[in-house]
Amino acid sequence: MNVSDALATRKSVRAFKSDPVPRAVIEEILLKAARAPSGGNLQPWKVHALIGPARDELVRRAKEQMAKNPRGGVPEYHIYPPELTEPYKTRRFVVGEQMYATMGIPREDRARRLTQFVRNWEFFGAPVGLIFSMDRQMQEGQWSDLGGFLQSIMLLCREYGLHSCAQEAWAPFHAVIREYLKVPQEEMIFCGMAIGYADESAAINSLVSERAALQEWAVIRETA
Repeated sequence: MNVSDALATRKSVRAFKSDPVPRAVIEEILLKAARAPSGGNLQPWKVHALIGPARDELVRRAKEQMAKNPRGGVPEYHIYPPELTEPYKTRRFVVGEQMYATMGIPREDRARRLTQFVRNWEFFGAPVGLIFSMDRQMQEGQWSDLGGFLQSIMLLCREYGLHSCAQEAWAPFHAVIREYLKVPQEEMIFCGMAIGYADESAAINSLVSERAALQEWAVIRETA
């Protein structure tokens, strides 16, 4: 698979088959992804890869926490800006509505929407869950590096016939994650990622999010 095909077919998959992914494949993907660009070669990322029972235990603990607080808690950073402006606010709203529309869940059906939302903390059924953290001393440049690392993993997943879903939904569960995985306090827990084989029969996986036209966000100049 070339890079263009990997980019074109990468999407946030929210329903996975239970088929296992070999540990060796996960190790290969992580090793290759570590070639992602990193300013000063800091390589600021930290990863916990959870497979099988290790993944199941985090899911169990997350559900236990949801009984106390349905949203897990308060994340250590703003997942979205508190006062999100246009056009970003509309883009976020539209993709959410499109996602639920693929499953035939109307806006007023809060119960079914909540059921789907909770699937976040089951890694959407994926057999592999990744948790990413980073030393708190890191700044905006290193957060950018972490994003490149995440993208590298997701593109490599396509090469191996796998799909993925990056999940900032895990950020509010940082206390649960920290206790289970013994993540030191000097590291901030950023997000999770589901990895596995897509369930192509699931309606939700038919969603391909829209992208704004090039002229909305790019300026290309050829003269001074």
